[in-house]
Amino acid sequence: MIDADQDDPAVAARPGGHTYHLTPEPVWRAQEQQQAYQPEAFEVDGFIHCTDGEVNLLAVANAFYQADQRPYVVLVLDRDRINAPVRFEDADRIFPHIYGALNRDAVVDVRRAIRLADGSFVSITSGATLFGA
Repeated sequence: MIDADQDDPAVAARPGGHTYHLTPEPVWRAQEQQQAYQPEAFEVDGFIHCTDGEVNLLAVANAFYQADQRPYVVLVLDRDRINAPVRFEDADRIFPHIYGALNRDAVVDVRRAIRLADGSFVSITSGATLFGA
């Protein structure tokens, strides 16, 4: 679902395409049997953070999650399938926010985030779903 706010096109998400959500693998796995997914920080933030572009996602991962040594996965989301409102609130329109729980059928792939020993994120696997999309 796209929240097409005609009064403020700078915040309305563009239709179609994929966006990415980075999450610790244990958080994703703990919710495998649920119909919707919410990240750990949802209650505090009030939305789900996403990032357009793999390079941008790796930059975010290294800026905010490098010290967290848990394994991470990347949820590949089809924006057209997301039921909750999706809005960009950054001027560069790189970081869409999902205002509600994420319906699992919007997850089209689950990829592993590849890390070095120091915790830095260096790549994202490509290909088929790892598990539980």
